[in-house]
Amino acid sequence: MIYVLVALAVVFTQLSLLAFGGGNAILPEMQHQVVEVHHWLSAEQFSSYFAMAQAAPGPNMMIVSLIGWHVAGPAGLIVTSIAKFAPSSILTIYALKFWQRFQDHPYRARFEKALKPITVGLVLASAYMIAEVSAYNLLLVALVVIAAALSFFKNLHPLWVMAFGAISGIFLL
Repeated sequence: MIYVLVALAVVFTQLSLLAFGGGNAILPEMQHQVVEVHHWLSAEQFSSYFAMAQAAPGPNMMIVSLIGWHVAGPAGLIVTSIAKFAPSSILTIYALKFWQRFQDHPYRARFEKALKPITVGLVLASAYMIAEVSAYNLLLVALVVIAAALSFFKNLHPLWVMAFGAISGIFLL
């Protein structure tokens, strides 16, 4: 059990420090580590846990705690939560102090502009990874496309889009 807790701590500490641009940017690497490297979850379980974490109120990275609970019970939940949130929080505190020092520097604005498309790309890669596992037939692919269109073009609250998906699943699947 100690080996598993240490492995969870190492994986989620590394992910914490890579989570530039938000938690969803590291989902492909999280899925790779959890599913393919350590075999703690199947791809379908990972996708289901991600959906549950997104549907629940609170931080969008609740998947971390769900994975920890699945792998090692309450101890796993505590270890993964601390490993994922503590290092990046500490780093953010110090980086913010440094960042504020260069508030008026011209390179700061350029740096921020350069990071925006990278962050968008990482989030889109995460969305593709989740959709690839979840949409395994034509009807589910259509639901992904409709949900994305509703989100992009109608600016609906995510809960309404999820309700649409749940109702569609009840009646169509």
